[in-house]
Amino acid sequence: MSFSEYVISRWDTLSLAAAEHAMVVAVAIAIATVIGVGVGVLTHGVPRAREASIAVSAAILTIPSLALLTLLIPLTGLGWGSTLLGLTAYAFLPIIRNTVTGLRGLDAATVEAGRGMGLSRPRLLLRVQLPLAWPLILTGIRISTQMLIGIAAIAAFVDGPGLGNQIFEGLSRLGSVNSLNATLAGTLGIVIIAILFDVFFYVVRHLTTPRGLRVRP
Repeated sequence: MSFSEYVISRWDTLSLAAAEHAMVVAVAIAIATVIGVGVGVLTHGVPRAREASIAVSAAILTIPSLALLTLLIPLTGLGWGSTLLGLTAYAFLPIIRNTVTGLRGLDAATVEAGRGMGLSRPRLLLRVQLPLAWPLILTGIRISTQMLIGIAAIAAFVDGPGLGNQIFEGLSRLGSVNSLNATLAGTLGIVIIAILFDVFFYVVRHLTTPRGLRVRP
């Protein structure tokens, strides 16, 4: 069976696996963004807390993905629970670091001008600081997303959702009929998902970044 015939014959299975792969990554990145940006906002002006948050998130990233997912099984079981928790934990470092860097790198004169206009600290954060830091924060979110798309494939080892099941199914019976097609279908599916997410973030950046802060290629 050719690769195209394989994809057509198993389109329902492949499309469902791709949708689950994209969904678990999207949910994980959404949770990590809310928590990560919040941690960055709260700690960027407090040196010890800032360093601790970055150090902890960096330490998590050093844990092999298979080991972390396996260690989560007693807590969250097989499937979505362990996958979602593991992916969320891996996403923190780029988001927290870029939030901190973006907020600390703002021009002091701009921030002082906002204070001079009588803005309270919450309004200054929402109207001045976060919008100016947003392009860098969004870059951190995008980096985390691309990273999670690849890591999510490993979740097949803990019965997680996504295209990793296709890849490891093919690898487990390499040499048999359609084993290469299964592996290739899963791999190409993940590449396509990564490209689609990248396009999505490009559109989000264009729509949400103030015109004066846009960098033209």
